[in-house]
Amino acid sequence: MTGDAYTVVGAGAIGGTLAHSLAAAGHQVTVIDTDAAHVAAIQADGLTILRGEERESVRLDAATPDTYQGPPLGRVLLSVKAQATGAAMSWIAPRLAPDGYVVSVQNGFNEALIAEHVGADRTVAAFVNIFADLVEPGVVRDGGPGAFVIGEMGGAPVSARVRALVADLQAWGPARTSDNVEGYLWAKSAFGAMLSATALADAPIADLTDRHRATMYALTAEVYAAADAAGARLESFDAFEAHAFRPDHDPALRDAACDRLTAWLRTQPKDRSGIWRDLAVRRRPVEVTTHYAPVFEQTRRAGRDAPVLRAVVAGLRELEQDPSTMSESRLDALDRLAVSGGHPADTDGAGRHELPAGPALTEAQAVAVHRWLDEHRDAMDSDLAAYTSQESSSDDTASLADCLDWLRGWLDTSLGAPASEELIPREDAGDIMIRRYAGTGPSTGVPLLLVGHYDTVWSTGTLSDWPYRREGDRISGPGVFDMKAGLVQAVWALRALTALGLPRPECTLLLNGDEETGSVASSGVIVAEARKSRAALVFEASADGAVKTTRKGVGLFRLTVTGEEAHAGLDPNAGASAVNEIARQVLALEALADPAAGTTVNVGVLQGGTRSNVTAGEATAHLDIRVATSAERARLDAALAGLAPVDTRTGLKLDGGWNRPVFERTEGVGQVFALARSCAAPLGLDLRETAVGGASDGNFILAAGTPVLDGLGAVGGGAHARSEHVTLSGMVERSALAAGVLAAFTSTAA
Repeated sequence: MTGDAYTVVGAGAIGGTLAHSLAAAGHQVTVIDTDAAHVAAIQADGLTILRGEERESVRLDAATPDTYQGPPLGRVLLSVKAQATGAAMSWIAPRLAPDGYVVSVQNGFNEALIAEHVGADRTVAAFVNIFADLVEPGVVRDGGPGAFVIGEMGGAPVSARVRALVADLQAWGPARTSDNVEGYLWAKSAFGAMLSATALADAPIADLTDRHRATMYALTAEVYAAADAAGARLESFDAFEAHAFRPDHDPALRDAACDRLTAWLRTQPKDRSGIWRDLAVRRRPVEVTTHYAPVFEQTRRAGRDAPVLRAVVAGLRELEQDPSTMSESRLDALDRLAVSGGHPADTDGAGRHELPAGPALTEAQAVAVHRWLDEHRDAMDSDLAAYTSQESSSDDTASLADCLDWLRGWLDTSLGAPASEELIPREDAGDIMIRRYAGTGPSTGVPLLLVGHYDTVWSTGTLSDWPYRREGDRISGPGVFDMKAGLVQAVWALRALTALGLPRPECTLLLNGDEETGSVASSGVIVAEARKSRAALVFEASADGAVKTTRKGVGLFRLTVTGEEAHAGLDPNAGASAVNEIARQVLALEALADPAAGTTVNVGVLQGGTRSNVTAGEATAHLDIRVATSAERARLDAALAGLAPVDTRTGLKLDGGWNRPVFERTEGVGQVFALARSCAAPLGLDLRETAVGGASDGNFILAAGTPVLDGLGAVGGGAHARSEHVTLSGMVERSALAAGVLAAFTSTAA
């Protein structure tokens, strides 16, 4: 080896390609990767590049982070996934030589995080657009040359080290210097958004880009708005002509630029993105959610939104759970969203109408609705009593089936036969019932979605020692607050409008039986219905009377530590205690909490070991993580991806994932709340909004791009506790409020 030494941390598609080129040119190269199988293959057979059918292998040093025994690190090319940057830097920083530096050869905006660990003076910015794939351990497929630009952070003048680095990287291809790497990164963020959208379907990138230009143009416009807010100066690269995709550009010239881009994409050996491969082939989480946290933050600061990009990210998160649902119909829906100006569109392509501008009921009509409901308060009480008598524990499918059967009969009696009904069976959870009701007033043709769950946390048999009880205005019993009273209120709101001859909107009623256990079996159905709907009302219980316009995202994880068993007395130094290691990990995990940012990390269950005289061979910790923003979710993703054992004789495995996405207050949520507040005023109710730590099915609905009002249900308290209760006066009041909101959705224009 005659050239300068390099350490490549993360030897996947990008890192593997560069490591191979540098080693082939005579540089001493060491690759560090957490994939033990990949490292073992490189150690045994070298690092191999595939070009067509040709294979070319080079020998170089390879190690996992915990087995590296080499000298301090000098020139480091960091090529890990964006969400693993923090963990990688925690390993690099103490090993970096005083004159060493780290180059962010990654997707996304990672330089600031790197600088937090080693300082801006030892951080080099880079933009890379290499089309490559890791196809098997030790083997990377070269997808052809792309753009590669390197420069100092913050637009500083090109330095001698950058020029030397670029000279070495000519061994790979046309690397070059720039004092505006940030401009390339923002342009790549726009192009990357287009690539991300194509990962929603199993078809070539070029074809999907060509067929779904409305989506592609909307995505670039949303990213450019964030770039402008950040003061970035966009740079073109490869066949992506950055300025041509600006929303104020001549449409004909923009189409011509898109023609040239798709023609170039068709020349590339790699016809699907790495994001697609992560989902369809590797079945692992994608890094896009980390990439776009800065974009969402900039749009928020600028008072803007990025609804199409948010819908893309939400779709990718769904595919992380079930990649078999890849479909070009997802891009069709994005096209309609883009054409409608960022509002969800119905599946028939007619487009979503604007949200109502204000109440449809006059003050006198609103008061009449409240009076009618108050006259029927005893009947509402009787309905809630009958519903509560149908026990519906989330883990008792037989009771859930009986409860749902009762609900069907009660709904027929209360509202009449629906226009249609779907009963969607679920094997290990309560079935899902969807009922569609025609409206009685003017119609937009797009229904309003009403959502509730009929399962409760209360075990079957609870009623035997805690029966339904009404004492004056107070009603108690298992499930009355969460959330049986909410459904009773929704039904009586519809009944009141019908009885008084007031307009009622076309609506879809969706009831699921697994909300209390995470809606694992029903979330996909909820999202599909949300996309067909104008807006959604979730009849979960209120928070001291306030509706809920912000909810946290929830992650449920299990960390398993494997150790080495030994006799704790006869051979105390032979084993590696999984219990000791998990104790260290629990402290590290709880340190990730950030109460000021709304992030909580709770280790609720801890198990480990077999006997007191045996060094523990296994231990597990069950985590509940809650975050208030997408940026915090990205931070936690990165931290969890970077977990590493303190005792290297032990191993870590993290299972689970994000059970519900973050519910952040969007412009649409704010509009629906303002509408509800206006409907509450004639009732003498000063409706409040609040943020809560609990999640609901509203999280899924909002992630699908549909405005939602949550917490429209009961007034009371004691959810999941023996103090659970509601007030009958609150049921009357909230039912009248719901009627006003329902009537408002009979309007056809804002």
